[in-house]
Amino acid sequence: MNAVLAEQARQTIEAGSKSFALASRLFDARTRASAVMLYAWCRHCDDVIDGQELGFGQVNSPQGGEAALEQLRVATGRACAGQPMSQPAFAALGEVVRTHDIPPRFPLQHLDGFAMDVHDRQYQTEADTLEYCYHVAGVVGVMMAMIMGARDEPTLDRACDLGVAFQLTNIARDIVEDAQIGRCYLPLDWLNEAGIPRERLAAPEYRPQLAELASRLVNMAEPYYRSARGGLTALPLRSAWAVATARSVYREIGVQVREQGAHAWDERISTSRLDKLRLLCQASGIALSSRAETSEPRPPGLWTRPR
Repeated sequence: MNAVLAEQARQTIEAGSKSFALASRLFDARTRASAVMLYAWCRHCDDVIDGQELGFGQVNSPQGGEAALEQLRVATGRACAGQPMSQPAFAALGEVVRTHDIPPRFPLQHLDGFAMDVHDRQYQTEADTLEYCYHVAGVVGVMMAMIMGARDEPTLDRACDLGVAFQLTNIARDIVEDAQIGRCYLPLDWLNEAGIPRERLAAPEYRPQLAELASRLVNMAEPYYRSARGGLTALPLRSAWAVATARSVYREIGVQVREQGAHAWDERISTSRLDKLRLLCQASGIALSSRAETSEPRPPGLWTRPR
């Protein structure tokens, strides 16, 4: 594993996501290096499409997004084909793909999620929103599970479910922030039922109804979090601890969104350092207990990733 690329990726995750940075420290060294390098590629692609740096800064207008997306697709294809790459994010992706034999279709499916933003995709139904969640997060969960050594489809399904749960939580937390830049990932069917005009989604007078929809999203994530809990038994102990920690920290964000109701968007919700420490300790117990457990069946009725 390229130590320089791994260190650059570590710096990226430390700056871009405190929650995932914490969880990544629990992996063994080899798994951690690959996990943070995959994260660095995902972060780079997201930043290119939005015109940001490490997720910060004003989001660009979609004009020109198609050209940027095509450049990402070409570079990703080259990296997955094993060609030498000068950009660190793509060199990192190439190394991860080769080391863990990750099919190129998975990184390319992740880029399909950015295409939805570039093309201003409208999400009419729950299934439409879940499809978006798969591309921007569920497929990343699949690739992360492969880095941890998983290959069987049921375990990859559980990993996908965790990514979907993360994204549903993200959507709930960021509804107003997204609406302010013209994006809406809530099903339009829900907005119609609640009487909220899409173009007025960020308006303060709709916060009570918005809180109900956010709570609905958080509740929708719960069976996906539960499914992911059942997938820990298939992972090595340290990987199970890392995944359980990320799961607990992100789930806590959703709990806070639900509890704060109409005030959930007064300031960006995050978990404190003390919360993270508590949840890390809690996750260690979950990971240890998973060693003696038989995984429960995946909850029925969940959206299932494409094969």
